[in-house]
Amino acid sequence: MTTDTMTIRQMCDAYDVTPRTLRFYEAKELLFPIREGQKRLFTKRDRARLKLILRGKRFGFSLEEIRQLLDLYDMGDQQQTQIARTYEIAHARLADMESRRDELNEAIDDLKDQLKWGEKMIAFMNQSRKAAE
Repeated sequence: MTTDTMTIRQMCDAYDVTPRTLRFYEAKELLFPIREGQKRLFTKRDRARLKLILRGKRFGFSLEEIRQLLDLYDMGDQQQTQIARTYEIAHARLADMESRRDELNEAIDDLKDQLKWGEKMIAFMNQSRKAAE
């Protein structure tokens, strides 16, 4: 093995993924390791692609979106198309994430209000019970 390639175990350790994850991405044609019998050797290109895959997944991109973006790398336009399309998808994803965050913040506020009401009701009931004794 050279410093230009990494084994599946090294990839797992370096990127905190499982062998199953790497095999899955290979099966989905997102990664293209060199095969030497049963052994897989991942190149610098595979490592760069994996970083982008993991980042895309973290941001909620679908695997199909990630595949399309990775495929744009080789268009021969200094990645202009890839960067522009990534920006469009990321911008839409950010808007979606912010919307979900706002909905979650509203739900959290509503639940806090309900808990305050519950505290008051419990205190009132306890006070009424003590007064009846």
